Amino acid sequence: MTTQQLVLSLVLATMVFSVALELRVEDFRRVVRTPWAVLCGLIPQFILLPIGTWGATLLLDLPPNIEAAMILVAACPGGSLSNVVTHFGHGNTALSVSVSAVASIIALVATPFNFSWMIAANPATASWLRELAIDASGIWLSLVLLLAIPMTLGLLFSHKLPRLTERIRKPLGNLSLLALLLFIVAGLIKERQLLTLGLLPLLLIVVLHNASGLFFGWLTSVAMHVSTRDRRAVMIEGGMQNSGLALGIIAVQFHSDLGMVTLASLWGIWHIVSGMSLAYYWRSKDARSAH
Repeated sequence: MTTQQLVLSLVLATMVFSVALELRVEDFRRVVRTPWAVLCGLIPQFILLPIGTWGATLLLDLPPNIEAAMILVAACPGGSLSNVVTHFGHGNTALSVSVSAVASIIALVATPFNFSWMIAANPATASWLRELAIDASGIWLSLVLLLAIPMTLGLLFSHKLPRLTERIRKPLGNLSLLALLLFIVAGLIKERQLLTLGLLPLLLIVVLHNASGLFFGWLTSVAMHVSTRDRRAVMIEGGMQNSGLALGIIAVQFHSDLGMVTLASLWGIWHIVSGMSLAYYWRSKDARSAH
């Protein structure tokens, strides 16, 4: 593992640890009390977006590594920023936290499963992986190191040391988020020769891909007749995939393939832009309704 890969892995593990500090036993009790709403938040992440992405890669004639990156991002659980964005947009933050907690656990099984079948069912990506001699099941290792272990440690830390947790929770979360954004920006600067008009098609793919996640969240919440606040949480959970986790997997399993890194990095930046823009729209809408 290179120094760059090690640094990214540590940053992502710290982010997951800081998110786990936010979780309490009450969050899991809330899951039991509102299973319908939580299920509504999981369907776009683990069913609709993966299947929709797989279908899009079959229709589009894109380079195999770009299609593989789209599939990987779609297979990852919702991003840790979704709780913050949901709260800012006056959505149901408790539901967002509950969905994030359950999604993180489900991802240990669902992410490798979804990635494996989508890659294998696409002739272009299947042949590309065989050329790289990469075993898709190796993603399990990345999920254990980058998700399961930091999540478990964070939950234990917050349970055993609640006072210390309260002091470090927010600073650690802000620091890890800043570190991830700096890492993404540094990577783009390093490859700045690629930041030309030729990158616009890739950015368009990211924008449309992210929009489909938001749309699937909206579609599911409307079909399941959840409240407005719940719908906002579900949409954000559907559209803010964990691109940081995808970057970590790309670094460990795909030797930091440039095309995959570029797409995942663009997603990491864009989903913050789209999520915060949507949240700001909702806040403005609420403010107008209050007058």
